[in-house]
Amino acid sequence: MARAGLDTHTLVLAAAELADAQGVQEVTLAALAAKLGVRPPSLYNHINGLAGLRTLLAIHGLEQLYDAMSAAAEGARGEQAVHALSQAYIGFARQHPGLYETTLRAPEEGDTALEAAGGKVLSLIIQVLSCFGLDEEGNLHAVRGLRSILHGFSALENQGGFGMPLDLNVSLTRLIRAYIAGIRCMGEGADELE
Repeated sequence: MARAGLDTHTLVLAAAELADAQGVQEVTLAALAAKLGVRPPSLYNHINGLAGLRTLLAIHGLEQLYDAMSAAAEGARGEQAVHALSQAYIGFARQHPGLYETTLRAPEEGDTALEAAGGKVLSLIIQVLSCFGLDEEGNLHAVRGLRSILHGFSALENQGGFGMPLDLNVSLTRLIRAYIAGIRCMGEGADELE
């Protein structure tokens, strides 16, 4: 019988706290059970093992990332929206390093909930980038580019890779400006580079 007050949402939130504090690799069923003061078998009343928990964490992380980026970009247009979305992405990765790491997981075939959560983030980025007039393929390349920039920046920062005494937010702003300049000319001479 499930413990009163213990539900899937509570488990996911506790696992997210563990991931942010100790790293996603430290999120185990034993660690989660200890945090919640229950025996590990009790968790199976709410989740489908460690793999199921990691999937739920990834969905939760993507939903939180979407909420942060959507709120930041709301009412903004063009370059301002790209900057706002980018700053929200980096802010989320800074505030929730373990949960952020779960958002990078590619869904397994048939995992519709994880696909939907990732698709929602993708659609938001495409919507923000639509002001640049790229075709469908160009949009996808632009999304890949922005995601690569933001993840690379987040990973380097999280691992202590920015050791110079420069303001990271200024670096991010300059990086996004350079990215925007690049996507403005994506259609110009793109075939020459392929």
